Amino acid sequence: MTESLVDIPENPAPDWGEVERFSAHDGRSIRYARFPAQTRPLRGTVVILAGRNECIEKYFETIRELSARGFGTAIMDWRGQGDSERLLRDRARGYVTSFDEYVSDLEKFFDDVVLPDCRGPYYILGHSTGSLIGLLATPRLFNRVRRMVLVAPLVEFVGLPVSMTALRRMTAVLYSLGLGTLYVSGGPRPKGGYPFAANKLTTDLARFTRNTALFNQAPHLAMGGPTVAWVHAACIAAERVRDPDFAARLHIPTLFVAAGGDEVVSTPAIEALSRTMRSGSVVTIDGARHEILQEADIYREQFWAAFDAFIPGEDAED
Repeated sequence: MTESLVDIPENPAPDWGEVERFSAHDGRSIRYARFPAQTRPLRGTVVILAGRNECIEKYFETIRELSARGFGTAIMDWRGQGDSERLLRDRARGYVTSFDEYVSDLEKFFDDVVLPDCRGPYYILGHSTGSLIGLLATPRLFNRVRRMVLVAPLVEFVGLPVSMTALRRMTAVLYSLGLGTLYVSGGPRPKGGYPFAANKLTTDLARFTRNTALFNQAPHLAMGGPTVAWVHAACIAAERVRDPDFAARLHIPTLFVAAGGDEVVSTPAIEALSRTMRSGSVVTIDGARHEILQEADIYREQFWAAFDAFIPGEDAED
């Protein structure tokens, strides 16, 4: 079966990429895509780590912007989302038992795709859940990745009625009772998508509408809310990266880009983690919401200025 990307007028696919699949360590089918740079000088490859309920197609604009800078890109749909193999019969439920599964998939992606088929040097650009996975994988990627830019990493939820520790304990009890597949919040994605006025992700109506059109056209790429198991796994992963002993092992130079108006993850927690890491620094974009790469141009321009300053690529081969 020939793999393809979902191409709609509002979100046209770059016409120079290749989309294929690889088998994860446990045999799960993972969809990925590679897009060589179209502009010289060639500066290497950016591995994009998408967030929860995101897919390759949501990053077409970012892929074009990276290509214009001389960077190729490699991106995959995490297990259980996008067009990778889902983990439950009900595709809408966001589910995973441990973020170590994501880390293993990322390692396999490097071994099977990035290192043999993509031009070095290698950089990581993560968002939210993808940023958290990147942090977890950092000790294993030290000799492979030159620098990382992590956007709005999920190191702590914000706006919860309980602490992350309490949430971890509550979901642990529910999981032990066999209720791991229950929704913690939300439910299946409503037909037609969510209203713009209620969204906490972006202030940009055009990009929000584009992403809504994508999932309306290809509902099989979308998910609903997170399950008990997913939230429990996320709490454990976030707790691990906030531990000072773990942070001391993170030696890849890392730029955190936080959103000043984030209502999904905690910007103060991101700033605190950057101070704990010897190789970490942070830029906070005032007014931006959680999905900075899907935000209004006034915020995205600040992101790209920070990216270009941090990942110059002068020593990449021409």
